[in-house]
Amino acid sequence: MFRLSVALVVSSVLSLFAFGPALAAPPPIEAYGKLPAVEHLSLSPSGQRYAFIAVVGDKRRLVAETVDGSKILLASEVGTAKVVGVSWAGEDHLLVEISHTVPLGFGFTVSKLEMSTVVVINLQTRKAFAVFDRHPTVSTAVMGDYGVAQIKGRWYGFFGGITYGSSPTGPYLEHSWADLYRVDLDSGAIEIAAHGSEIADSWLVGPDGEIIARTTYDQTSGAWQVITGSFAGRVLASGKSKLGGVDALARGRTPDTIVVNRPVGDGASVQELKLSGEAAGKSPEDDNADDLVTDRDTGLWVGTLSRGDQPTPKFFAAQAEARIRGVFKAFPGQSVSLESRTSNLDRIVVKTSGLGDSGTYWLVDMTTHKADPLAYERPEIGPDYVGTIKMVDWKASDGLALRGVLNLPPGRDPKNLPVIVMPHGGPEARDYPVFDWWAQLFASRGYVVFQPNFRGSSGYGLDFRDAGFGQIGRKMETDVSDGLDMLVKQGIVDPKRACIVGWSYGGYAAQAGVTVQHGLYRCAVSMAGISDLPAFLEYVRDKTGEDSDSVRYWKTFMGAKSIWESELGPISPVKQAAKADAPLLLVHGKDDTVVPLDQSQEMARALKAASKPVELVTLDSADHWLLREDTRLAMAQASLDFVLKYNPPDPEPATPVKQAAAASP
Repeated sequence: MFRLSVALVVSSVLSLFAFGPALAAPPPIEAYGKLPAVEHLSLSPSGQRYAFIAVVGDKRRLVAETVDGSKILLASEVGTAKVVGVSWAGEDHLLVEISHTVPLGFGFTVSKLEMSTVVVINLQTRKAFAVFDRHPTVSTAVMGDYGVAQIKGRWYGFFGGITYGSSPTGPYLEHSWADLYRVDLDSGAIEIAAHGSEIADSWLVGPDGEIIARTTYDQTSGAWQVITGSFAGRVLASGKSKLGGVDALARGRTPDTIVVNRPVGDGASVQELKLSGEAAGKSPEDDNADDLVTDRDTGLWVGTLSRGDQPTPKFFAAQAEARIRGVFKAFPGQSVSLESRTSNLDRIVVKTSGLGDSGTYWLVDMTTHKADPLAYERPEIGPDYVGTIKMVDWKASDGLALRGVLNLPPGRDPKNLPVIVMPHGGPEARDYPVFDWWAQLFASRGYVVFQPNFRGSSGYGLDFRDAGFGQIGRKMETDVSDGLDMLVKQGIVDPKRACIVGWSYGGYAAQAGVTVQHGLYRCAVSMAGISDLPAFLEYVRDKTGEDSDSVRYWKTFMGAKSIWESELGPISPVKQAAKADAPLLLVHGKDDTVVPLDQSQEMARALKAASKPVELVTLDSADHWLLREDTRLAMAQASLDFVLKYNPPDPEPATPVKQAAAASP
């Protein structure tokens, strides 16, 4: 009954617009480039309340209210603060994570870092404070969030913090690693829960506030360990990995176990461990697990999030599995993601997007068998302007099977159209068939947008990831152009009207598409892209250390033996600028701490010196992710204007082509 009722809601909504004529003009750029109207929506543990960030203009507002809409609990302006997370401690405490770009000043190897603070708000007393802000002996930056616990009726949060020493002349940096602090979420009082070390990685805190285990990782040797307790406990697992240590740590299926995503070679494998040190037996892990699903109240391991074009949680308990499967099946033709839930899954928040849906949050109530829309991410983008979003397959020139996302322009016959090739960042990431605001901005203007998941991408298993090692600027680049060739052979796109557009690593791929490769694209747009691989390696070294896993990670993907590896010249766009065969737009934020601004500045200088057409747009107060609305809008405007100039789309069709509706249940 539940599955059918929700499916009918979705299919009936789609039927209102799926076959309607295209509008005379698409929504304005602002509808795509501005921040989503709703971010970080989260249910309270009971499911009676929810909180979210509402974006109005260029300002953010923190809102908390009852699910039935009877009472607004909080509506507080947070201005232009870059909120990156909202969570609950019990029913009355909200924890809001805010990201800041922090200048470091003289004496540091890099000039800026992106750091987080956590603001705690008591909904009953209306009092708020920033974690560590009242304590001069601890840095105000929060170096890791390790959960919350209720102890003797009071709520506490556990956070990593860098401890300062004190002297007659003032505080001084005692050490550069984080200690674990217990923070009273009402008074703000702190105490050290566990001392860290230069090889400490993370801690696992139980629902009673006790430290169950910790992990360590030695950057120099690559040695990692999982240890019981807060410091010198029993070693449960150990090994070596050059690309990082244990990247997930949670309670196991029972209180006497823990579960880790332990490194195996250069990958990871889910494994359950008994705290006693005995063998835990076979675990119900999924080899394709992207992440662990844990119970909100107990922290116990209750399922996995499986890889795939539709990432779907898989619960171990039959009743929970049946419930979540029913919810996902209730939205046919849409991509569905699990956003928040109660422990018993009586109330669930999912987000849908896809054909005719630019992003909708639904509250699913399993007790009433109803699903109601809570909020819309982009209410100004009507259903007529969200066309088909689907997966496509092709083979690389060496035979490797590849997949990617194809965004078709709404109201257009998908034949011989101009195309935007949009490789993702990472490079160890992937694209899904969901509403992507940048891709859909171009699609709404008449372009096919192709998002290839080239070798090295995540989500397709360890062997596929490893196939990208040493292939930056090589097979990772030709995988992209092989996908373009597939679209040409199918008659969907016009090979003479292709541009390549990308962000971060995708920005590198865009630059390489017109410097390392040739004869493919009419223009290229690089947002926060890498242009000089050796210089970027040097930046990562200065930021993370000579022997860090970050340096090893990038050297592995680049196929470099050293930072100044001479072989990187042929795949560094800045070194190949004189060979550029298409105009290039470079957009970069001045506060980017992931890829430094000078990567785009040097590329612009090299292109100008070679008399090649180039435009450079620098954005004030812009980080790598463009978390401020004005900077995102500026990038959207610049990138669209550039593509329209060098690769104009077809005029609006006289007779709009009908879109295919999602299948009814």
